[in-house]
Amino acid sequence: MNLLLDTCTFLWFISADKNLPTTVRQRIIDPDNEVWLSVASLWEAVIKHQLGKLVAPQPVASYLMEQRERHAIASLPLDEASLKHLEKLSAHHRDPFDRILICQATEHGLTLLTPDKAITQYPVKVEWD
Repeated sequence: MNLLLDTCTFLWFISADKNLPTTVRQRIIDPDNEVWLSVASLWEAVIKHQLGKLVAPQPVASYLMEQRERHAIASLPLDEASLKHLEKLSAHHRDPFDRILICQATEHGLTLLTPDKAITQYPVKVEWD
């Protein structure tokens, strides 16, 4: 399975947060799955850190990239093909970072691991349990 981690999913995974279900953790560590983290998630986390909404070691961007690499999670860059899906999205969800993740999951045929129920209103594969 090809998986794209939502920002909170990645943060919960690297911090062993109890909000991350065991089944989701197992999917992430399963060597048969390809796991991706969007650069948009790093961007979002850095902004949240700057706003005081996310506590992380300094410098936060380097720390998160190190964690991504440590856990063998691939980096998914932003690409124009993914962004073409933005204009087709209805306004169910207004968070620009989540909207980009929806577009990337759609374009690249990825299953989005997210607890965000608003995302399930879009025609994208979502798993969380």
